[in-house]
Amino acid sequence: MSEGEIEVAMEEKKAKSDEEDQDTEATNGTAVSVTMEKLQGMDGVEVVKMPAPDEDVREIVIVDANALDVDLNQGKIAKIENLESLTQVETLCLRQNLIKKIEGLSTLQHLKDLDLYDNQLEVIENLEELRNLEQLDLSFNRLKTIEGLENLTALRKLYFVHNKFDKIQNIEHLVQLHMLEFGANRIRVIENLAPLTRLTSLYLGKNKLTKIEGLDTLVNLTCLSLQSNRFVKIEGLDGLVNLEELYLSDNGLESIEGLDNNLRLNTLDLAQNRIRRITNVSHLKELQEFWFNDNKVDDWKDLEELAPIKILETVYLERNPLWLDPDNAGHPDPSYRRKVKLALPQLRQIDATMCK
Repeated sequence: MSEGEIEVAMEEKKAKSDEEDQDTEATNGTAVSVTMEKLQGMDGVEVVKMPAPDEDVREIVIVDANALDVDLNQGKIAKIENLESLTQVETLCLRQNLIKKIEGLSTLQHLKDLDLYDNQLEVIENLEELRNLEQLDLSFNRLKTIEGLENLTALRKLYFVHNKFDKIQNIEHLVQLHMLEFGANRIRVIENLAPLTRLTSLYLGKNKLTKIEGLDTLVNLTCLSLQSNRFVKIEGLDGLVNLEELYLSDNGLESIEGLDNNLRLNTLDLAQNRIRRITNVSHLKELQEFWFNDNKVDDWKDLEELAPIKILETVYLERNPLWLDPDNAGHPDPSYRRKVKLALPQLRQIDATMCK
C-alpha cells in the first residue's frame, strides 16, 4: 500500500470518528457557520474588513450571543476578539486564519471544542478558564513547547500535528485523554505517557523516534501509528493486548517480531520496510488487513504464514521481489495476482484491486 493510500485510509477512519462525535452534540440553540462564501446576510456573526492598511484582515462581530456552534473557518481573522458575549458557545472553529496569539477566550467557559488548526501560533497560552474543554486542535502552527494546559483536565482529544515539538511533556495530568495526535513533529523519545491509561488512539508518525518504548501502561490502546520514524525493531508492545490497528510503515524494520500478545490486531501495516520473510503472524486470527508492499520478500512459500488466518481479506504485496516478473526485469509478474489468490483463497482484495 503506498504512503498516499495509507494516509487516505487513516483519514477516512478519522473522519468517520469525527462524524460520529458530531452526531452526539447538542442540536438546540443557534448553530452559526461562517465561511468567506457565506458572510453576506449571515445571522449571528459578522466578519468585517479592518480599515486600511489591513484591508485584507477581518474582525469578528457577534450578533447572536446564544450561538452554540460558531465556525469562522478561513475568515482572514488576525485576532481573537469580541467573543465575550458568546457565553453559551460549545464549539468554536477558527481554522486557517492568521491568528498569532491565543487570547479573548476567558469568558467562554462552556466551550467544549476549540479548533485553531493552521494559524500562526507560537505559544500555548490563555486557556486557563476553559476547564470544560474536551477537544483541542492546535495542528499546523509554529509551536515548540507544550505548555499552558494545566487546567484542561477534561480534555479527551488533543491534536498537535505538524508543529515543532521535540519532546512530549506537560501532559501527564490529562488523564481523560482518549486520542493524542503528535504526527509530523521532531520527537525523539516516547516518554511521559504512563498516566494516560485511557488513551485508545495514539499517533506518533513522522517524527524522529528510534525505539518503541514507554507504552506499557497504555493497555486500552486500540490504534497506534508509528509510521515514518527510524525503528529497526518491533518491541515494547507486550502490554497492548487490546491493540487492533498498528501502523509501522516507512521505517527500517528487518523482521516481524514482538507481536505475541497483540491477538486482537485486525490491521497490520508493515509496508516500506526491509523485511525479507513473512513470519510470526499466523497466530493473529483476527487479522483482516495485512499491508506489506515495498519490502524484500522473494519466496512464495512465505504466504503460507498467512493461510491460517481465515478472515484475512486484504493483502498488499506489490513491489516485493515476488511481485516482479523473473523473465522481464523491472516489470510485474503477469501471474502475480493468480498466485496470491491460489495461496490465500480467502482474500477479497489484493493490493488496491478487489478480487473477481
